[in-house]
Amino acid sequence: MPELPEVETTRRGLAPHLEGRRITSVLLRRPDLRWPIPRAIKRQLPQQQILAVRRRAKYLLIDTEPGSALLHLGMSGVLRVLAPSTPLGAHDHVDIGLDSGQVLRFTDPRRFGCLLWQAAGSTHELLAGLGPEPLTADFDGDYLFDLSRKRKAPVKTFLMDQSVVVGVGNIYVAEALFRAGIAPTRAAGSVGRERYERLATAVKDILAHAIHRGGTTLRDFLNADGAPGYFEQELFVYGREGEACKTCGRRLRGDRLGNRATAWCGHCQR
Repeated sequence: MPELPEVETTRRGLAPHLEGRRITSVLLRRPDLRWPIPRAIKRQLPQQQILAVRRRAKYLLIDTEPGSALLHLGMSGVLRVLAPSTPLGAHDHVDIGLDSGQVLRFTDPRRFGCLLWQAAGSTHELLAGLGPEPLTADFDGDYLFDLSRKRKAPVKTFLMDQSVVVGVGNIYVAEALFRAGIAPTRAAGSVGRERYERLATAVKDILAHAIHRGGTTLRDFLNADGAPGYFEQELFVYGREGEACKTCGRRLRGDRLGNRATAWCGHCQR
């Protein structure tokens, strides 16, 4: 599933083509994706100017005066700005026409993505209760330390809790824990303040670098311009269980935490 850097990369790629443009039409080739597409999408969006393209966690919001189109890419979703004459694929489910003469096309083979509506002045239930953004000042070592006290869950599970911090998925949690030298199996409440400061810094640095490099290339993900990301070749632990640690040379351990594959170095991470 595309993680925060992939979604942010998509947002940055789309924003120059969408912001300030007027929506001329909305074409839905099916009534649902993961969930039914609300009628407000077709009723409210046409003739509205796009005020901003934002990201909250792994969701994209296309803001207009009456409200926002709320999109999630799911496992395989792609958003591209194309000429309307571009040949249709079997999984091109949504076209949003723009006054530039182009269309924003949402392609989603697995249909795990979504297109929903958030009325102006409201917060969609999918966005309610989310934690801070990891690249903001609200997310730091003191915040993690204070929130983790008496938490017995593994620190990796704790950090992937969207009420703790948003958008830090399996790949980037694994890499940040490695950089901070913290074993993913360690109880969140047993990690000290100084180590949480290193972890928060690692999360910020790795996410910022991944965004700069275009996001991690996953099997089903392409950036908005069709170009793959370049972070995958730099992974130290994610997906490498059983291979040699790039730092110490020892074999990386592997297990499942919270039903997610987890790899780490038993020597470098304590």
